[in-house]
Amino acid sequence: MIASSGDRAKHRTALFLSLGLSAMSAGAGSHAAYAADLTIPAAATSPAPAPVPWLLGDWNGARTRLLNAGIDFQFGYTSELAGNATGGQRQQVAYTDQWVFGATFDLAKLGVVPGGTIQVTWTDRNGSNLSDDARLGTLQQVQEVFGRGQTLRLTDFWYDQKFVNGMVDWKIGRIPFGEDFASFACDFQNLTFCGAQPGNLVGNYIYNWPVSYWATRLKFNIQGFGYFQFGVFDSNPGYLDVSQSALPVIYSGSTGLLIPAELAWLPKFGDLQGSYKFGGWYDTSTAPNVVTDINGNPAVLSGLPPQQSRGRYGGYISFVQQVLRPSQASSAGALSLFLNATMADRRTATTDYQIAGGLTYTGPLPSRPQDDIGFAVGTTHVNSRVAWSEELQNLAGLGPIAVQGNEYAIEFYYTYRPLPGLQIRPNIQYVIDPGGTSANPNALVFGLKTVANF
Repeated sequence: MIASSGDRAKHRTALFLSLGLSAMSAGAGSHAAYAADLTIPAAATSPAPAPVPWLLGDWNGARTRLLNAGIDFQFGYTSELAGNATGGQRQQVAYTDQWVFGATFDLAKLGVVPGGTIQVTWTDRNGSNLSDDARLGTLQQVQEVFGRGQTLRLTDFWYDQKFVNGMVDWKIGRIPFGEDFASFACDFQNLTFCGAQPGNLVGNYIYNWPVSYWATRLKFNIQGFGYFQFGVFDSNPGYLDVSQSALPVIYSGSTGLLIPAELAWLPKFGDLQGSYKFGGWYDTSTAPNVVTDINGNPAVLSGLPPQQSRGRYGGYISFVQQVLRPSQASSAGALSLFLNATMADRRTATTDYQIAGGLTYTGPLPSRPQDDIGFAVGTTHVNSRVAWSEELQNLAGLGPIAVQGNEYAIEFYYTYRPLPGLQIRPNIQYVIDPGGTSANPNALVFGLKTVANF
């Protein structure tokens, strides 16, 4: 996608700001939910992280006083720069970014409702992305923050209420799918390793951040084990509409209900914490079969409309385990491993599974105990039924068409924390068989991700 002149102006302004921030110097983190930047989920972090610092300071103590009174403002910025040394149809550099503006209202601290919380978040995305601009042909973007329309969106607009001393947790409003289900950190820049995997795999109906649904979620916290939760989301392509995306409108055109469920085991082995999530979803919508026509024959040969299948479904696991605990003096020395895997039904999903694993390590340099490194490898697979259809087209003389299989991605990053509230993360990505085919040359991509929490 090529940015408009207005986008280019925003692009230049954001680039200037990013370069200015990068030139400043001295440690820290970001707000996990809103700057989309976590090393590992909070449930698997030890020791508990300190309060997130702010790049613009505490406003002479006013911000801490507001926080203690029950009002927490979030102002975040994420930028991603990427350039391809190999791969694609041309060498190019692309830049994209996201602004986040939000507020959390703790109704207990405000003296309104014990156990109640309200969250409102808007996001604004700008720029373009290398996967499109350089025509890399990848299944997963090399700049995860791009997508779903470069526009202002209402991302969170929900109410959460806790009952029975927090054992029961009910949430209702506009909710992103990956905020509660299959949630995962977004430190890596390649989309294979970022956020909720179901939305990466079947993004035609499961929408990740910054898109949200009208939805509700009920969670049961199980002491000494973890939790069980399920939700009901309005399955509706209208949420992708950018014309009213900043407003809490109710869209017509619902196709059914998206119903996810998740069981989480949160063990602690000595001082080493873990998070083991097992989940799945069922969408009641009617969806087209990716291969078969209304008569049960290959649609690419008959030219007839596709067969309509009732229901779409899938399952996932998301494991994070700390294997080395940090030192008492700092977070240095913490090593965590992760594994994510998702499968979708082969009737309706063009890409039917994704697997990703890797590690994060804090304090790789004695002089930089708060810095961290990450390494990950993963694959996204094109449904073999789709590949069979592509082979049929070639045999029938309708080709040549590249037969698709697995796309493989590798990424390494280093996080430098020069100031409280600022993270600068250079990364190297290598994508093998972009699009799941050797017809596309392998892509070597150099990236830079900057995260600021103001």
